[in-house]
Amino acid sequence: MRKGAPQSLTGVPRRADQENDAIPKVAPKWLKHDRQVLNFKAYFQEPVVEDPTENYRIRKCVVYYYLEDDTIHILENRVENSGIPQGVFLKRHKVPKPDGSGNYEWEDLNIGMDIDVYSRVFRIVAADDFTRQYYVNEGRNLSPNENFPDDPFVHTRAMINMKQNPPDLAEHKNYIEVSLKGGAPNRNLKSFLDNDRRVLSFSILWEDCSYDGGDKYYTLNFFLSDNSVEVKEINTQNSGRTPFPKLLKRQKLAKRPLLTHYPGMSLRKEEYYAPEDLACG
Repeated sequence: MRKGAPQSLTGVPRRADQENDAIPKVAPKWLKHDRQVLNFKAYFQEPVVEDPTENYRIRKCVVYYYLEDDTIHILENRVENSGIPQGVFLKRHKVPKPDGSGNYEWEDLNIGMDIDVYSRVFRIVAADDFTRQYYVNEGRNLSPNENFPDDPFVHTRAMINMKQNPPDLAEHKNYIEVSLKGGAPNRNLKSFLDNDRRVLSFSILWEDCSYDGGDKYYTLNFFLSDNSVEVKEINTQNSGRTPFPKLLKRQKLAKRPLLTHYPGMSLRKEEYYAPEDLACG
């Protein structure tokens, strides 16, 4: 055979093109829908016996449908002090249909329908945005969302947890404490609990015009818990001054101090500095 002759003239059949079998033409389900989960909100009604305040109870759940392997996982929202073991209601696995025709698939789920899971009937009432968009991409539309029914247990718990003290109970407690020779009521307790460890810090300057004075810099700390003030000196090396920690120890700072020979001689009340009295400049 002459070199370079066309293969059609040689009478040898053409070899078929080889395919790359390592990469599948259609992505498998576990790869295509990896980490894609349909989220539905549902509830089931549980009967309550021997309770005069309620006959049934609405238990809200979240139904997760994993598209990669068609498994279902059901979680129940935890309610504080409900007395019911809550959390994982159904572990993740394929849930069979009650008629034995197979397992539940995403085509079998829709809003406003009841699903029977091991003789427990769940009512689907809502779905998230990703679930709705997935059904639209598959050519199906979900029904509009529904509201959860009224649960008498919620109103019962609200009445139990509601603690309303009489308006004069605090004054009555203070009167009993004082009558029993107890300590005086702490009127600054609320301010301490709300503003403990909250401090306003300012950098201040004192222009000392004395012989050995000059510009002296300090740090003023205002404590919001009790409206007290302290002034700390800023010591520098080789300043020629005796290093002293504080110019003013922590105390309430009066705007116009009352100068008397002995404490308590004046009946006038002093006015102290407040946070709104401090400003830069």
